[in-house]
Amino acid sequence: MATMDDDELLDDEQLDSLLNFPPDIQEIIDQVLPSDDPLDRADFNPIDYINTLFPTEQSIVNIDDVVGKMRMKVRKLDDEIRTVVRGQTNAGEDGRLALEEAQRAIQELFSKIKEIKDKADRSEEMVKEITRDIKQLDHAKRNLTSSITTLNHLHMLVGGVDSLSTMVKRRQYGDVANLLQGIQNVLEHFQKYMEIPQIKQLADRVKMIQSQLGSQIRADFEEAFQGAGAKYGPSNQRQLKEACLVVDILDSKVKKDLLTWFVKLQLSEYLVLFGEKEENAWMDKIDRRYAWIKRTLVDFEEKFGPLFPEVWEVSERICIEFCNITSSELSRIMGRRAHEIDVKLLLFAIQRTTNFEALIAKRFSGVTLNETQIAKVSSPLTKSLNPFGVSTNPFETESDCEMSAFKETKEPVKQAGSPFTGIISRCFEQHLNIYIVSQDKNLAELINRFLEDIRQHGTPRMETEESSNVLPSCADLFVFYKKCMVQCSQLSTGQPMIDLTKTFQKYLREYANRVLLNNLPKTSNQSGGISSASGLIQSILKEGEVTKFTEEEQCRTCSILCTAEYCMETSQQLEEKLKEKVDTGLSNQIDLNSEQDTFHNVISNCIQLLVQDLETACDPALTAMSKMSWSSVESVGDQSGYISAITGHLKQNLPVIRDNLASSRKFFTQFCLKFVNSFIPKFISHLFKCKNISTVAAEQLLLDTHSLKTILLDLPSLGSQVVRKAPTSFTKIVVKGMTRAEHILKVVMSPHADQHRFVESYYRMLSDSDLNEFQKVLEMKGLRRSEQSNILEIYRAKMPVSAATGGTRGEINHGSPLQTQTSEQESSRIRKLERLIKKRL
Repeated sequence: MATMDDDELLDDEQLDSLLNFPPDIQEIIDQVLPSDDPLDRADFNPIDYINTLFPTEQSIVNIDDVVGKMRMKVRKLDDEIRTVVRGQTNAGEDGRLALEEAQRAIQELFSKIKEIKDKADRSEEMVKEITRDIKQLDHAKRNLTSSITTLNHLHMLVGGVDSLSTMVKRRQYGDVANLLQGIQNVLEHFQKYMEIPQIKQLADRVKMIQSQLGSQIRADFEEAFQGAGAKYGPSNQRQLKEACLVVDILDSKVKKDLLTWFVKLQLSEYLVLFGEKEENAWMDKIDRRYAWIKRTLVDFEEKFGPLFPEVWEVSERICIEFCNITSSELSRIMGRRAHEIDVKLLLFAIQRTTNFEALIAKRFSGVTLNETQIAKVSSPLTKSLNPFGVSTNPFETESDCEMSAFKETKEPVKQAGSPFTGIISRCFEQHLNIYIVSQDKNLAELINRFLEDIRQHGTPRMETEESSNVLPSCADLFVFYKKCMVQCSQLSTGQPMIDLTKTFQKYLREYANRVLLNNLPKTSNQSGGISSASGLIQSILKEGEVTKFTEEEQCRTCSILCTAEYCMETSQQLEEKLKEKVDTGLSNQIDLNSEQDTFHNVISNCIQLLVQDLETACDPALTAMSKMSWSSVESVGDQSGYISAITGHLKQNLPVIRDNLASSRKFFTQFCLKFVNSFIPKFISHLFKCKNISTVAAEQLLLDTHSLKTILLDLPSLGSQVVRKAPTSFTKIVVKGMTRAEHILKVVMSPHADQHRFVESYYRMLSDSDLNEFQKVLEMKGLRRSEQSNILEIYRAKMPVSAATGGTRGEINHGSPLQTQTSEQESSRIRKLERLIKKRL
């Protein structure tokens, strides 16, 4: 290699700019010329490369060999570069020659394509010349074929009309049917030639023959079936059967008129036998109508069944006409004799009619009913074969039917989609007010029977099942409702259902007020004592005994509560079922919310009575507490007698109420909530009545309060073998109320020598209190009037400031050592008392 001059040498920066390509170009180079040689890498580092060649000092010994290999590689690269440069010298000339060669090839290809196109155009012109004569021949052939066909049809028409006239005169109806159909088909071919007089004349002649055929066949039928000279029999049976085939081809009006005449002929006897003035016409003989049509249809099938084509459905037409006549006649007769209809007769007629409609629905398909007739008979009246709603499910027990009256109603099987549904029975719908009045009377008698049963037995009959405490009369009422609802929905889903709903509402209120509310126990029953403690407590409790419910009265109240709950829930299900069965446009008129509210009021009354009874029975014990001489108490002992009396009363009555409300746990919880909400404030009010309470007495009261708090917390599961955790809401109420009572007693226990400290202690424990309660606390401590006045003044003066600024409390907390010592003594006494309470419990 030649040595380069100094000015030809490139500095490092220039060399680096030449050897470093942009990333996208470098990526393409790597794809085109892949290499594993480190020298070809874009991020080549000579230092790293040298360190790779000579990793240790000993490897430097081979430096001459490495340098030799490098020089050989450089020479090889120079040779490759020289070869490539020399090869590129002739590349421009070779490209130019290749481009000229391609242009010449394109010109030759274009000239060949143009030559082929010219030859194709000449070929197309030649084909057109050849096929021009062939097209003319095709047109001539089509015209000739059409002419021959028309002439043949004309010949057939002329000859057919002549033959048809002869056959009609001879009454050869079988041949007439075949020939007439062919002639009609031929006439369709000549519809576009009707302006030709001869063709028009033939068409008119065919119409005249068709008219003559209709009149002639009608006359043949009348001669065979009507009048003194009726001669229907084997001799003319074939002729009339073939005549029916001709009628099928003639205008549809001919067939309609013939069938109308024949159906009326078959029912003429029915109009006479069951005329309005006949004995058989009234509703109590309605069975005879349906028996007559059954016999008539059987006779028709035997005598005339083969005469008419099956597709005519003559039996069905006779039956449908019978149904229309019967519905019209019954409507007219019932309108004139409405005063003679009672519910028993009405339901009898409806049942027999629906049974007949179901029978013909199975026998006939209803294809002969047109849309107008279907709309006419689509009344919702009588939708089932089972109009009295009797369950057809053999696995449904009587108890299931009673207690699940509307929960899983088993609907009778309906004749869905049958056009015969209501075809006769629609006439009864305008008289369903008789049914509604009857059900009103039945419900009134049912309510009176419930009341009579109560008067005779003293208390309502109770359910024996542990899982249900619902009065049997409630189940009887809703089973009757279910029967009425199903029955009425099968008679009509229109206005009668709305009227029945109003009747249901009336007697739901009657049941709630007369049977449930009037049967609740009164508060003036025989008195019952509460177990009392000995000594002074015993005498006070005996003097303060009050009347309370007996166990039987408590059970009755719980039973009425469960019954009201069942009625409330079932009334909602009844409302949903009524809305399902009534017409869609009338569903918004069904609303039993008012009746559900009535039953909810009954539940509230029952809970209030139970709470009042339990609370009132505790009053003697609370009175005993307030009348005790607390100033004479010298030591803290076991819980007081009044607490034992309250506890015994709760343990005696709570299990009875809980067991009788086992099926209504939510209302038992509600009862417990209402009781503690009422009892705890009363207990606190009696605490305020305790006077001259010494420190020891306050400790005793605090122990009693803690014992009562424990009993109240356990109230929902008191006396139960299964211990359930009380609801959080209940626990919060008890803890909050009884904690307030404990704070009151702790304030009473605190010394009042430092009046400011005493007031602050009161406010800290009873921050939500007021001046009136503060004065009661002072009276509980037995303070003199002068002391009370001073402390009240401090309360009035300091408490608003303390409450507003929050600083007084902090200032008092940093009081004198004497105050701190007094506070510590008070806290020590309270802790000692709490340990004593835990030990006693």
